[in-house]
Amino acid sequence: MRTAYSVETVRTAERTLMVRLPEGTLMQRAAAGLAAACAELLGRVYGTRIVLLVGSGDNGGDALYAGARLARRGAGVTAVLLAAEDRTHPGGLAALRAAGGSTARPPAAEALIRRADLVVDGIVGIGGKGGLRPDAAQLAALVRDAGVPVVAVDLPSGIDPDTGEVRGEAVRADVTVTFGTYKPGLLIDPAREHAGTVRLVGIGLDLPAEADLEALQYADVERLLPVPVAESDKYRRGVVGIVAGSARYPGAAVLAVAGALRGGAGAVRYVGPAGDAVIARFPETLVSAGPPAKAGRVQAWVVGPGIGDNAQAVAEVLGADVPVLVDADGLRLADPDAVRARTAPTLLTPHAGEAAALLGVDRAEVEGARLASVRELAGRYGATVLLKGATTLVAGPRGGAVRVNPTGTPWLATAGSGDVLSGLAGSLLAAGLEARDAGSVAAYMHGLAGRFAAHGAPTGALEVAEALPRAWRDVTA
Repeated sequence: MRTAYSVETVRTAERTLMVRLPEGTLMQRAAAGLAAACAELLGRVYGTRIVLLVGSGDNGGDALYAGARLARRGAGVTAVLLAAEDRTHPGGLAALRAAGGSTARPPAAEALIRRADLVVDGIVGIGGKGGLRPDAAQLAALVRDAGVPVVAVDLPSGIDPDTGEVRGEAVRADVTVTFGTYKPGLLIDPAREHAGTVRLVGIGLDLPAEADLEALQYADVERLLPVPVAESDKYRRGVVGIVAGSARYPGAAVLAVAGALRGGAGAVRYVGPAGDAVIARFPETLVSAGPPAKAGRVQAWVVGPGIGDNAQAVAEVLGADVPVLVDADGLRLADPDAVRARTAPTLLTPHAGEAAALLGVDRAEVEGARLASVRELAGRYGATVLLKGATTLVAGPRGGAVRVNPTGTPWLATAGSGDVLSGLAGSLLAAGLEARDAGSVAAYMHGLAGRFAAHGAPTGALEVAEALPRAWRDVTA
């Protein structure tokens, strides 16, 4: 499991560790890891030209000490100081000069940056809030326009480390070297787009068991995936009911059923007017015209994809005493009080536009503050919420760590992709996974299948569903 912690938690862990270590030890550990990452990106150090953008805090100190290490290996290192010398880290500044490095002021930065082989962003660290100040913003713009490779120290300057929000100009890094632990902003869009490849350098922090953010890895997904045993039957594997599709959108039903069947369900019961289309593609589906209560035994329901204005079906499914996933039209039609009143698990799967409608805000507000939005929705509805998007997040109704999905591809931004995800997550709910696990495992497998289906080229939602068995084998191999 990859974990991320808030600034407050990191600060506390750093203070606890620093009292047990000689002064400056943590900064030297960070600088050593930073210098190694810079050397790796450069390929060779001797004879290269490196520009450090140095702010007044410890982040600038990390950059200066790393610059000193690189200067001792033959690099020409110049630190552009954004603050007065008496407000710049004194030990780092002395170390850089002793190693042969030099300093400059911001007016000289443009010429230096354009000739540089590498820029190191040490402007602000985890203590920074809001956008960059005008002088720092100007440097960030110069770096972007010059096209020089950038390594960010701990996080790109200008992003919010706790929320992933970006207010104004921010540095865009090719590599971010972060210390001690991941910070939430490095894993969540829009800030994640600024971080590039994130490299974690351990500095010995003792962190709490529960993180603020966590991301499943292969081993975690393999452990959670339901696998049949010799005595399994379709009910032990899980029977999922799908209420989806309409005369206008029969494809939504086909795609949701595809996701459920390829997601490991023992059986899929389809309820709705698109039965002929479903049977034509998947004859193993158990089809019913409805209502849901007469479809037969299920262990979880999926309701909403392409159903139009069938509010009665949504209300009936929400009244069932089994886990329920609500997506697409179902989100618009679901009575919030009925969702909050449920005792069985509920999983809501909105994209940013649907989340904005549920919260009564603009879509841009959700996209700019994804972490806050998913937490707000989960708390307001008393449900687990999977917020779809470039960074898919899963939050539980009672707080705790939010899950961030590390897989996917931009090619998944295609019609019907969310319907496949709904069916897949529904099958995992029917198999007995908790709502947060079902949502995060489904997002992981869906993203992995999307990569396999696309393979660098356009793909369709049904192809994503058909790639799920390959994703499953890849995780469990």
